[in-house]
Amino acid sequence: MTTLSLRTLNRALMGRQFLLGRTDRSPLEVIGRLVALQAQEPNWAYVGLWSRIHAFTQPELTGLLEDRQVVRSGLLRSTQHLAAADDFRWLRPLLQPVLDRTAGSPHFARNGTGLDAASLVAEGLGLLAGGTLSRKELALRLAERHPGRDGRILAGQMELRTPLVHGAAVGAWGSWGNRSAVSVTPAEVWLGQPMATAGTATAAKDSAKELIRRYLAAFGPAGVKDVQAWCGLTRLGEVVAEMRAELRRYTGPDGRGLIDLADAELPDPDTPAPVRLLPAFDNILLGHADRTRVISDEDRKRVMPGQARVRATFLVDGWVHGTWSIDAGTLRLTPFRPLCATDRAALEQEADRLLQFVGGRVVSYSDPASTQSS
Repeated sequence: MTTLSLRTLNRALMGRQFLLGRTDRSPLEVIGRLVALQAQEPNWAYVGLWSRIHAFTQPELTGLLEDRQVVRSGLLRSTQHLAAADDFRWLRPLLQPVLDRTAGSPHFARNGTGLDAASLVAEGLGLLAGGTLSRKELALRLAERHPGRDGRILAGQMELRTPLVHGAAVGAWGSWGNRSAVSVTPAEVWLGQPMATAGTATAAKDSAKELIRRYLAAFGPAGVKDVQAWCGLTRLGEVVAEMRAELRRYTGPDGRGLIDLADAELPDPDTPAPVRLLPAFDNILLGHADRTRVISDEDRKRVMPGQARVRATFLVDGWVHGTWSIDAGTLRLTPFRPLCATDRAALEQEADRLLQFVGGRVVSYSDPASTQSS
């Protein structure tokens, strides 16, 4: 069995994520390739596409949201993602057990003691009446019907237990942070099509196999634990075992078994990887249980200082080398280690291009004296 180096895994990930070279594919095609695009804060998804697509502009994604070809909703790991509408219709039912598990966590359970989950969903859908409400209004109406309970938690639990889609304006460029202003609509109403049903155990397993294929196309080679960490589903080893005839097996640098699509090519590990600026919560930082193919364990603590926080980063030679932030038009770079002159120049050029995209004015370093090496 072939053993793959860490650098080979890095270049494979960079290539499949369109980070070795920007692609000419459409935003809809790229979102489909990535399966779903992390979108806790709407603007970050735009930056993620900018880092991967030639000449990408904000109206391209906004138009897809307005045309309902792309939707924003809870998906992988119960977090907010963008997905192609056709993918969402089968992805959400497959991932529903993950969202149900989150909805049953102590945060929600304490507020819902004695309240039947199915009844809450039915009540919430009745309040929506096939239309749209803001999260705030939905929470207020649920609180009126359940005195003494937190309506915001009830609305959040309902959103986890049944597929609700966020209005296009929520996902549009510039709509930072106001979660109470998020509007929700039943997915089938928004899409004008029924959601896929899990159906038989065989049908559910077929959907899981397709999810694994799609994951490997975007994140492979990888281990079963990596797939599970990415999507939140469990017991996927049983599904992978049934797929053995269509998968290629490798050994990772740590001796772990890895799987990949049989026809997937691996790039030359010496392939150059350009400097890239990535948004907060970028897919490549959340796509594996073992993330050392893109970030060291030491740097991971700096980038992910809390469970619900993943800072915006920049890559040098394919690995996370620092973080960046933008405030009042200034894009501030924070390298973790000194940069050679060539890498510094490439980073500044890429930062200047990002400034044009986001409408900023100037690039600065958090500690300029420490960013250049001899």
